[in-house]
Amino acid sequence: MSHSQSKPQITPAAARQIVDVALAHAVRNGWEVAVAVVDPYGYLVAFGRTDHVAPPIGEFALDKAYTAGTLRKSTKALGERMISSPTLSLGLSTRERLLAWGGGVAIFEDGACIGGLGVSGAQEHEDISCAEEAIRRLGLIPG
Repeated sequence: MSHSQSKPQITPAAARQIVDVALAHAVRNGWEVAVAVVDPYGYLVAFGRTDHVAPPIGEFALDKAYTAGTLRKSTKALGERMISSPTLSLGLSTRERLLAWGGGVAIFEDGACIGGLGVSGAQEHEDISCAEEAIRRLGLIPG
């Protein structure tokens, strides 16, 4: 009888590739962003930013990645759920690191959440586009 479990998680090499693809997508579109990738436990695996992004944006990207990776859903979906439930909204508003702005996307491979990606600094739909494009380019599934 085993008393342990194995959980798939994103590799550092894949996380760096996702950051590079997301940053290239942002630069092509003229967006100043920060990009963070975490494992499914919320620990930072890779980070990058464009040259002129504002300092707090890096923390927003990390919090978006943390939220998406640990909850296994996009931050946009969390935000929509919070709007529909005042008690959920009140409860989550006091929790550190959970962020419900769009741009946090869970990363799935073979049905398992292997991490989270957070993009922040552009408009919400641009952050989401950047994140989903980077995940798909590696043959992974955004969630």
